[in-house]
Amino acid sequence: MTRIVIIQGHPSSDSRHFCHAVADAYAQGAAEGGHEVRLISVAGLDFPLLRSKGDWEGAPPPPAVADAQKVLAWAEHFVIIYPLWLGGMPALLKGFMEQAFRPAFMTGGGGSGASWKTALKGRSSRIIITMGMPGLAYRWYFGAHSLKSLKRSILSLVGIGPNRHTLIGMIEGMSDTKRKAWLSAARHLGVRGR
Repeated sequence: MTRIVIIQGHPSSDSRHFCHAVADAYAQGAAEGGHEVRLISVAGLDFPLLRSKGDWEGAPPPPAVADAQKVLAWAEHFVIIYPLWLGGMPALLKGFMEQAFRPAFMTGGGGSGASWKTALKGRSSRIIITMGMPGLAYRWYFGAHSLKSLKRSILSLVGIGPNRHTLIGMIEGMSDTKRKAWLSAARHLGVRGR
């Protein structure tokens, strides 16, 4: 059994978005596989954007983020789901990560000499990105810079790895058959806890 947190990064709580269906399918599969699952829906959290290094380093996180940090510390596997907006993750998800991955949390309160890889070392992740363009175009022509940045500059920095990914392209024109196939794939990933 794996402890899994699904970070639903779509900035809208409207369940008609495909990201929500993917998260539900993954959670269903994880439950079928005997894994324990918790959900952090970024759209439902109340937090301000950070505006200074001093706030990021020294101010306590807002209550909603402090609660999310407890779930992040509990989890062994992270599933991060978001739509590609302007070539990157939505601002609300980035703002959440800035709030959650503060130095005090990432070092386990160890101070300035402690390693950033302390708090979440040994965890793994699955990043699922939905987009309007073909996934291959995002990967090869645009260089998948948002995905690379998330893997290298955030997840690996805080000790999470391996970091696997799934790219779901052509969302707007996708047939029902193709949508069902992607949801089945997400459910299967959940069953395996990957």
